[in-house]
Amino acid sequence: MRFTLFLLFPLLAITLSGCTSYLPSGRFPLPAMAQESVKVVTIPLPVIATSPNEGVTVGALSAFLLHNEKDEISALIAPQLNHNENFGTTATLYGAFYPSPFRSFELNLAKSTEVNEDYELRFRDQTLMDNQLELNAFLFAFRDGSARFFGFRQNSSSDDETNFADQEIGVTFSAGYPIFDHTQLMVGGRVKKVLIGEGAVQALPFIGELFSPDQVPGSQQFRTHTQMVSVIYSTLDAALIPSSGVRARLSVESSMEALGSSANYRRYEAEVKGFYSARDARLISVGRLAYHQTRGGKVPFLERSALGGETTLRGYGRNRFIDSSYLLCNLEQRISLFRWEVFGVRADWELAPFLDLGAVMESLADFDAGRLEFNPGVGFRAVIRPNIVGRIDVGFGRQGPAVFLGLGYPF
Repeated sequence: MRFTLFLLFPLLAITLSGCTSYLPSGRFPLPAMAQESVKVVTIPLPVIATSPNEGVTVGALSAFLLHNEKDEISALIAPQLNHNENFGTTATLYGAFYPSPFRSFELNLAKSTEVNEDYELRFRDQTLMDNQLELNAFLFAFRDGSARFFGFRQNSSSDDETNFADQEIGVTFSAGYPIFDHTQLMVGGRVKKVLIGEGAVQALPFIGELFSPDQVPGSQQFRTHTQMVSVIYSTLDAALIPSSGVRARLSVESSMEALGSSANYRRYEAEVKGFYSARDARLISVGRLAYHQTRGGKVPFLERSALGGETTLRGYGRNRFIDSSYLLCNLEQRISLFRWEVFGVRADWELAPFLDLGAVMESLADFDAGRLEFNPGVGFRAVIRPNIVGRIDVGFGRQGPAVFLGLGYPF
């Protein structure tokens, strides 16, 4: 997620003041509340976030947790104010709404005094056609002044690190429908416009100073209009916080100049995730194996296969390695430590040692095991069922540690 993430780890709240109040449901029109009064837990928290690309961010927020008639969290609203040496002061408003197990909304509004801004709206609805049809939409407009580019290939050098501002506006949409038991067919597409500008990290050269547009297609601007088809097989016991089952996905995506894209290319992706639980789900072993390939001429660099960041190789910053293909394996052992209730919010605390392995390459035939990145690390999680996970992941790569804070599991 692109917003600065305010991990709702209740342990921090022990040293802070928090309160629980009950307010008339009419004050919360989105989503409509069924009960007459709404339980609202307010938790003020400090923000201390860091990432390899963005650096250190400090600030404060107030998290408002709204509960439904079952005493489950049905909405989370978090205004935030923070400071970063590269982006100045940033004001953020994040909201997540869960009116039912089959429908959810997320929004994020953020504006910095230097370069960065982010406006996002995400929507999921599975209430149509007897809860069979799944609709997803994601609208976004953002400018990220922390973006990096090191060159292509697995052996790209840290000496060639450059900075730029990734400015994008667009929409992603999809619709899925079951075709067999546990099997869903999903179709969708992406439309976006990308502009590359001066970044916010003054200590690094701009991408255009070291790389020409001929060397790096799309390093000035590009447009994308793609069409996607996926087949998904899933036996997971829960969509957001699974503890057992398997999920496999095969996807094909096509970009065509005839429909407005800057280049013709195709993207292929295969992914398998498995969850195995033991000791009444106190131990959950999780694994993911994924292969991604992009084929075509003059493919924009941000559309190629990339590794690095909070969901792939957690020992590096986002998009550290870029090429035409990647092979990725993530292994994680989620260990439930204890359950703790703070201010009426019940959280399950997890420790998650992990190992990320991956490499980029021209094609799978060029895979060289000797160039695999091994990123061991450990994660700390607070799970507020049925829909919220706060996490801190610390990964270790060849260039030192990387720390990521986020909402939701990394995979």
